[in-house]
Amino acid sequence: MSDVKIAAELRTEFGKGAARRLRRADKVPAVLYGHGTDPVHLALPGHDTMLALKTANALLTLDIEGHGNELALPKHVQRDPLKGFIEHVDLLLVKRGEKVTVDVPVHLVGEAAPGTLVNLDSPTLSVEAEATHLPEGIEVSVEGLEEGTQIHAKDLTLPSGTTLAADDELLVVNVTAAPTAEQMEGEVEEAAEEAPAEGAAEAPAEDESSDES
Repeated sequence: MSDVKIAAELRTEFGKGAARRLRRADKVPAVLYGHGTDPVHLALPGHDTMLALKTANALLTLDIEGHGNELALPKHVQRDPLKGFIEHVDLLLVKRGEKVTVDVPVHLVGEAAPGTLVNLDSPTLSVEAEATHLPEGIEVSVEGLEEGTQIHAKDLTLPSGTTLAADDELLVVNVTAAPTAEQMEGEVEEAAEEAPAEGAAEAPAEDESSDES
């Protein structure tokens, strides 16, 4: 994984008002912590940060104004629930050669046997690797798998230098029989029968709400 270099400014103002002003200026409030150091409050460029965080576990080289470069991993990204823009980022300070534990996405490849349904029970997998060599994802082949096949974490082939941090018996993929047309039709009919009852139950709540307003 290649480093993504991002210019960062030190923040001296805090609170909701200061954060809103930063976002209006297309900047993202962030905090950098780790290795027993005091947290460092930063402002990151909004567009560059958005692009960098499209990659899972992106390794960031922060060019902090007046403080040189630091390596960091995004630990928690807070997004606006409606618009999706980044509101705040927690960054974990890391060193080259240091091993860290991260969750990486699982990607399914191939087609299972006809008449089967592939269930991805664990869309992410916890692994340990060097901070500068984190896998972007784990590929799992389901090519030709038959009904009843299960793939556990211990069955996966991990990239070189990566070790499993999750439970060995964690169920990752479960192959079951695909529902028949009759079963699907029955589910649709059940949903149609339940819908009027749910609507009738909700009606008094809507009337009560309108009276209060």
